[in-house]
Amino acid sequence: MRNRYLDLLRFLAILRVVTYHVTGYATLTLVFPAMSVMFALAGSLMAASLDRSGVRSVGRRLRRLLPSLWVVAAVFVPAMLLTGLTFSPKVLLWLFPISDPPANYWGGLALSPIWYLRDYLWFVLASPLVLWLFRRAPLPTLAAPYLLLVAIEAGVLANPPTVLREFGLYFGAWLLGFAHHDGLLRRMRNRVLLPAAAVVGAAGLAWIVTHPGPRGYDINDIPLGNALWSAAFILVAIGRAPAGVTWVDRVPVLGRAVTVVNRRALTVYLWHMPFVVLLTPLVGLVGWSPRDPVGLWLRVGLVFALVGVVTLMVGWVEDVAARRTPELIPGKPRQTVADRAAAAPASPAPAGAEDALVSVGARVPEPRRPAETPVRPGRGDGAPASRRDAPGGD
Repeated sequence: MRNRYLDLLRFLAILRVVTYHVTGYATLTLVFPAMSVMFALAGSLMAASLDRSGVRSVGRRLRRLLPSLWVVAAVFVPAMLLTGLTFSPKVLLWLFPISDPPANYWGGLALSPIWYLRDYLWFVLASPLVLWLFRRAPLPTLAAPYLLLVAIEAGVLANPPTVLREFGLYFGAWLLGFAHHDGLLRRMRNRVLLPAAAVVGAAGLAWIVTHPGPRGYDINDIPLGNALWSAAFILVAIGRAPAGVTWVDRVPVLGRAVTVVNRRALTVYLWHMPFVVLLTPLVGLVGWSPRDPVGLWLRVGLVFALVGVVTLMVGWVEDVAARRTPELIPGKPRQTVADRAAAAPASPAPAGAEDALVSVGARVPEPRRPAETPVRPGRGDGAPASRRDAPGGD
């Protein structure tokens, strides 16, 4: 049974990511640290998969992750090769992005969200061993990514590989997903969890305020502040997740939207940035500046509309990757066998059916007795009424 609250969180995270990339509002990163939330939810799902299938779940996760990337690569890699990208063996990284795949001048920006898949891939590969460690020493394992990031920020580890820095930044959120799946966060009393979240969040906020990046207080430029602030957010938002939010599905449009975005999250994420890059100069051509409110929110609407079109075209790849029946728009209620039987028109049983049922021990209800025939005065007891006297007669 899916937890619709977690589906709602993923839905909001995807919307926040797209809106942020169009508007560039740094406040959005503080209000909702979406990327860390997405990694935490993915970590919880990965732990559940490992419990069900063991190490085989690694291959299954990669099978669900990579086909959507291959669709993007099939479109953009040839275009980049035709516009300046040098062909080399590194181009094969578009098939399995264990490291950043090569891109040309425009592809590097339009396809920049690929870093998420790179980190996701590494985290999936590390999960069997790390989940084993986490269940034997939860606190040291959980603290390790944050201590790694502190060492990097303090200069103890100079010029670390990008992947190592990303482990420090986002793997802590992934491990908090492990803690959520194992019930550790749920079992923490409020008098422990809430003060811990407050202390971690205050430390993160203090670091953000005292170490602003090139875009001010955009936490994407402040790794340590990002990791700590996101951890505090996850502790509260996921650590105190309700069993469900029934009101989501009581609003049909919202419930369907949450389902569609969850089933197409990877498609939306991979395809939104090319449209952001495409529309930014086009809006300027009609006379709106990049920061003009009308032009800005027009771009937001257009990006969502174009992503919706692409999702209709190629989103079904996510269904195929997950071995689901492909759907154009997922989330349509499906009738069960019982629903179809209940909706089927009733027809008289064939002659002799009751005798056959009785012969095998089935219980056959007694036939309903017909209503008593109305008797009209002067016609005698039991005399039937004529057609004209019947209700509705001529």
